Amino acid sequence: MAARIEKSVFHVPNLQELCQVLQEGLKKNFANVQVSVVDCPDLSQEPFTFAAAGICGKPRIADVGGVDYLLPLPQTEKIYNLNVIANQVELPGGFILGAGAASFKAMGVNAELMPNVSTKGDGKPEVNHSYSAKIDPATGGCVLEKYGETYKTCDCALLANLFISEGKPGKVIEVRSSRRTGQSNFVSCMRETLEQHYGDKSVGMGGTFLIQTGKAKLHVMPEFSPCPLNSNEAVNNWLKFFDMSAPLISQSVFVSRDLGFDLRLEHTHCFSHHGEGGHYHYDTTPDNVEYLGYFVPAEYLYRIDRPEKTHKIGPD
Repeated sequence: MAARIEKSVFHVPNLQELCQVLQEGLKKNFANVQVSVVDCPDLSQEPFTFAAAGICGKPRIADVGGVDYLLPLPQTEKIYNLNVIANQVELPGGFILGAGAASFKAMGVNAELMPNVSTKGDGKPEVNHSYSAKIDPATGGCVLEKYGETYKTCDCALLANLFISEGKPGKVIEVRSSRRTGQSNFVSCMRETLEQHYGDKSVGMGGTFLIQTGKAKLHVMPEFSPCPLNSNEAVNNWLKFFDMSAPLISQSVFVSRDLGFDLRLEHTHCFSHHGEGGHYHYDTTPDNVEYLGYFVPAEYLYRIDRPEKTHKIGPD
């Protein structure tokens, strides 16, 4: 049966306005802040090594599946394909990045996914630079892998929050922040700022940021729990948490307000070139953390295969 697809329109402020709004909001949470409109750097180069050069061109967000398919017990039939999703969001050949769950059918184990794919379409093949992070059952440590190369699949499972564009160069919002003084993490601060400023208007954004210095708290999902996870406490006891070191390359999607689609409001996954990665929570070294991000506001929301029942366990 085909997945249900719901489409909505985001409020899209101009980039200069967004800069001013984010500058004011981030100043409440970081000692040093500079937000400006710049040309997108070539993200196919180090340290990003993305599957496309930019994040511009017909930007949109897809919220696929949901935590309700993971908890309290996984619905293992929920497998999605990024090439199919590009067609479902009406952008075949689009560049997808974001955060989700890896295909346990491909990997043989539950894992975090950092989807990073220039999908096939318009006569061009897919380019898959995705990463995954799993738990080594022998050591309890994190194993970061080049998912696209190792498993040769564009599948994800259960849930994904994706930013999709034509992958072109263009104007983006550059965000520089350092020395965190407030309680919100980098992404939450931006999202909460947008929510407070735009109120009932929903603004969606996506892109990437570097944690250039310091450390951050990340989690990696282990193998599926044989027992139902019926509370946030049970979920936190199941997840494996780590302090991971910069530089970390992060892929982030966030929405200021849910207008009735049961959205995950923010979701960020990180990878690195030194073997660490996972789901971002917050930096753990506020006095010496430095962030450098590039973001674009999305025009459309696509809610794909929304769960019929929701329980609000474990969305963070």
